[in-house]
Amino acid sequence: MQLLVDSPIGPLGVRLDGDVVVGVRFGATSGEAAEHPAVEQLKAYFAGALTDFTVPVELRGGSDFERAVWGQIVAIPYGEMLTYGAIATALGDPGAARAVGTACNHNPVPVIVPCHRVVGAGGKLTGFGGGLPRKRQLLELEARVALKRAWG
Repeated sequence: MQLLVDSPIGPLGVRLDGDVVVGVRFGATSGEAAEHPAVEQLKAYFAGALTDFTVPVELRGGSDFERAVWGQIVAIPYGEMLTYGAIATALGDPGAARAVGTACNHNPVPVIVPCHRVVGAGGKLTGFGGGLPRKRQLLELEARVALKRAWG
């Protein structure tokens, strides 16, 4: 089943297998406008009210390396960023920054598995399957919310 979610970054298609989220797609043009915890949580995220998704997610497919990268991405705290190189180093291969970028691009559940929090060296915005304007919007949303929560 695919649900359609309106968001500030355009429509999102949320693919479900039962109650488990198995995919999120940017620019979706079809799907049901139904109530589901994933829809509620995405709406709350975009409203700045949710910083941690709790809906069940299954990351299907991917090579062992990609799955390891996705595991690192899930651990990046809300409002923070890591570089492709830092993730490559954490995985034991400091020269694999480009491969980390490719794995981010293959992330089947963007936004919920926050690959937008992965940036180039020096915080440079590079690469994003949803396009750099969406990546910037997501990072700016999280920065605003994190600052508001930290400083009231």
